Amino acid sequence: MNNDILNSSKAPEPVGAYPHARKVGNLLFLSGVGPRERGTKKIPGVELDADRNIISYDIEAQCHSVFNNIKNILEDAGSSWDNIVDVTVFLTNMKDDFKTYNRLYADYFKDNQPCRTTMEINCLPTPIGIELKVIATI
Repeated sequence: MNNDILNSSKAPEPVGAYPHARKVGNLLFLSGVGPRERGTKKIPGVELDADRNIISYDIEAQCHSVFNNIKNILEDAGSSWDNIVDVTVFLTNMKDDFKTYNRLYADYFKDNQPCRTTMEINCLPTPIGIELKVIATI
């Protein structure tokens, strides 16, 4: 960790010029986290054509992967899942994906219920259906 900037060795590499997280006081601010796997361009639950357009996707697989990536970043920063206080969720297909995402979210956050905002957006920088922005305490 370089001062207050953290880049996890377990989470997927950022797709732009930003760190995985920044520590400010006792708060940890995570950049948007998607479902990609570290060291690859593989996105769990996503099938792409030759031009990298989405052919099909499994939002459940993406949710599990996003939650795992967040857990890894938090732990590498000295925090934990139970310390999450705020979550902003970006979905690219609210109508089809919210029900599945909401069910899984309830399972993952049954013991810790942070504040949450969920919004639909047109697209994300990579061919994914979900991204989370998280604030936690350390």
